[in-house]
Amino acid sequence: MKKTLARWLDSDVGYSFRTSPMAMLAALIALVCVFCSVFAGWVAPHNPFDLATLELSDARLPPAWSEHGTTKYLLGTDDQGRDILSALIYGARISLVVGLASVLLSVVVGVGLGLLAGFRGGWIDAVLMRLCDVMLSFPAILVALLIAGVGRALFPNAHESLAFGVLIISISLTGWVQYARTVRGSTLVERNKEYVQAARVTGVSPLRIMRKHVLPNVLGPVMVLATIQVATAIITEATLSFLGVGAPPTSPSLGTLIRIGNDYLFSGEWWITVFPGAMLVLIALSVNLLGDWLRDALNPRLR
Repeated sequence: MKKTLARWLDSDVGYSFRTSPMAMLAALIALVCVFCSVFAGWVAPHNPFDLATLELSDARLPPAWSEHGTTKYLLGTDDQGRDILSALIYGARISLVVGLASVLLSVVVGVGLGLLAGFRGGWIDAVLMRLCDVMLSFPAILVALLIAGVGRALFPNAHESLAFGVLIISISLTGWVQYARTVRGSTLVERNKEYVQAARVTGVSPLRIMRKHVLPNVLGPVMVLATIQVATAIITEATLSFLGVGAPPTSPSLGTLIRIGNDYLFSGEWWITVFPGAMLVLIALSVNLLGDWLRDALNPRLR
């Protein structure tokens, strides 16, 4: 493990990372957010979703540094007496899981279809690209809103896992298109190179050529796009939750917390919505900065 890390730090990408303070800061912020989300049960000072521990008398308390604040709730409480800091940690975990899962699904579907379209060509390429054109003609948030709303209407009493599955699929439904078009363009270039022609002459099957030879050479742009799309997926999930068709109310994400706090924004309890919004911005900004750095690091022309 140490040798692998040392080799990576000595590589061109590792050197670019070590010499970029912005990338290091963004990576640190993202790492802290991921660590707190994964170990929320140990990091969070309270369990905001344990109804037995909630006290309505502690509802809408201001942050600890305010006049009526208390150190028991560093960032204050919401209308139900839930600790805002703990709710942020648990809510960020849901947003990150949905965002990462939807991007992973989009990558698998998009890369597979783009590789097939670019390598095989013909009517397969034409049909898949026209499908991509149709998907791009609709705003992604409207498609996600439609699928999420239909899914909740068809399964009103569904388990939380099914609700999260519908949410992930609704976000991935339009996300795969960009990967498919990107991989298809790269595959069109790679399939005419000498190493692919040599593999064909030696009798290697097309599936093996795509998987073993072409795929590793088209993953660079996919990595950059996937990193940036994580932030987009998290914001999309927050938007759907804000509109009431995202994460279940029993497991609120950052978007749900912002929607709840929005009702109290102009009544003086600003912390209920400001802190979840700031957390969402911080996660999205750090991931976007990492994506920008990775794009520059993997492109020799920009180094």
